[in-house]
Amino acid sequence: MSVSIGPLVSPDDAYEIDSACMAHDRADLPIQSREVFAARVTTPPAGHTSEYFLARLDGAPAGYLEMMYPQVDNLGNAHVELLVTPPLRRRGVGRELYEVAVERARSQGRVRLLGQSVKQPSNVGFAGAMGAQAGLEELRSRLDLREADQGRYAAMLADAWTRADGYRLVQWSGVPPEEIIDDVAALDSSFLGEAPTGDLDWEPEVVDAERIREGERSRVARGRVTFHTGAMHGERLVAWTMMNCMADGGPHAWQSGTLVAPAHRGHRLGLLIKLANLAYTRTFCPGVEVIDTFNATTNEHMLRINREMGYREVESDILWQRDLVRSDDASAAR
Repeated sequence: MSVSIGPLVSPDDAYEIDSACMAHDRADLPIQSREVFAARVTTPPAGHTSEYFLARLDGAPAGYLEMMYPQVDNLGNAHVELLVTPPLRRRGVGRELYEVAVERARSQGRVRLLGQSVKQPSNVGFAGAMGAQAGLEELRSRLDLREADQGRYAAMLADAWTRADGYRLVQWSGVPPEEIIDDVAALDSSFLGEAPTGDLDWEPEVVDAERIREGERSRVARGRVTFHTGAMHGERLVAWTMMNCMADGGPHAWQSGTLVAPAHRGHRLGLLIKLANLAYTRTFCPGVEVIDTFNATTNEHMLRINREMGYREVESDILWQRDLVRSDDASAAR
């Protein structure tokens, strides 16, 4: 059997691979439309550049590789997504794509690869064979709104307010209002400094107002819409959470990061803004039925809040890291 790899010319060449892998590996998650997948390929996240490669096995599309390169911070890193269509696995396609990933990362001056996979034996075995080390384990948890007790949510929200005297809520969709966009950027910048990152070489990101705007433009291009709730103390935004939904009103959404400034913890603001944002999201996206979120297994505080809201764990994921140079050289290159 012959494996050949070249640049991805058309997103259509990789779409069927992506869809087949999603149906096989994460059957409970929705498959992207062809248009949304094409937008993902052509519109990298804010602060990144990307490139894609297609693998063919005996001439037929068999797998693809996504390389994502941070351009503002974490300049030693390259993020990798490597997919091989299920019937053609264990035939050397993944290994060939991985070698391309290593070569491309080095050509861009990157000293480590970062990737993510479901924690299952085949993925663990492949990552180990490629020399990657497990850096962080995360749990994917799901909230099924079809089973949610709305009366209980109302009671939880009322109880949270008893601990949040002196705070008020602000809500928006898409780009934050100008008067708080710098506060959103400051909270976003603190995320990786606050969230567990395990053994990953992943520096806190520097986020400013323009990067926030660029991020929203990228999401819109990818067929997404976001809903946000923050807590204000005086004129400052001190807590913030975001829900990421399908712009077409589909049934699935992602709960993204929830951040509370250290000086304002202990007032149940995390639970308060997540509950309020859930209600806000459902006002504009009444068709949302299930919400997924990722949390590090060591982030017991946020896992406890999620369980209180009714999230239930559905799978474990591993974030992998492969250093491409010796550890002493990698430190110098950061």
